[in-house]
Amino acid sequence: MITPIIVQTLTRGGLYALLASGMSLIFGVAHIVNLAHTAFFMVAAYGMWFFMREQGWGALESAAVTVPAVTLLGILVYRFLLDRVRQHAQVVLLITVALAMLLQEALLLVFQSHYRTAPPLIPGSQSILGTVVTNQQLLILGAVAVVMVVMWLALTKTRLGIAIRATAQDAEIANLMGISIPRTLMMTMAIGTGLAAVAGVLMAPVWVFHPHIWMSPLTMVLAIVILGGLGSIKGSVIGAFIMGLVETLVIFLLPQHGYMRMAFALLAMVVILAVRPEGLFGTVFEEEKL
Repeated sequence: MITPIIVQTLTRGGLYALLASGMSLIFGVAHIVNLAHTAFFMVAAYGMWFFMREQGWGALESAAVTVPAVTLLGILVYRFLLDRVRQHAQVVLLITVALAMLLQEALLLVFQSHYRTAPPLIPGSQSILGTVVTNQQLLILGAVAVVMVVMWLALTKTRLGIAIRATAQDAEIANLMGISIPRTLMMTMAIGTGLAAVAGVLMAPVWVFHPHIWMSPLTMVLAIVILGGLGSIKGSVIGAFIMGLVETLVIFLLPQHGYMRMAFALLAMVVILAVRPEGLFGTVFEEEKL
């Protein structure tokens, strides 16, 4: 059972890591709690299903349209809705929840409430240590690793990354140093939404989804962000794999109670926070946490 548990943990944890790191980045830089984050994830999954199932496109073409489209949607939401009110946390929460529900109702209107799943991006499977592992799972593992490395390099080695980290630490000083705060915040929203879109593209073939699916991962992602430490991308990634491991262990060791996997994961979060209330890596978005 060890190999299947490892594969499932890495797969589930990887998808959570993409979602949580995007939300953590947006919160750490723009101080926005985007409750519509997993709704973008859901839209990306539906995009992959629509292009692959309904239009007969290939995986690469579908992903090449879906990810930029969802990212653009996130940019437009920030530019015309969130940018004006980002200093008012309560208003941001109301707007993002309303947006998520609007997207949910739009998908219900267009696609009804049927359960969907997209075709595998890479069909077939491999045998690893006597365990059958699908190529889709291997793709998820590889894609998550590549995306995380690229994001780390972008945040630590590029001018945009320097601007993002400077804005996160002190927006006023960053502005005095010539950094465009509005542009930096918009790019941060684009990166965070793009990560959610990539997670949706990778998830579409392995999860069964419907227009209400954004609610369940939202709870988990919020828990992961808090567990890792608010604004800490490294903490969010580690917290994602901890939660993924707990859920996987419940599914494999207590199959008759698999529906309680989220409850056990949240219990693990409560236990960790009881010992370390600030989360795994504190609450401040600092350079060394990227």
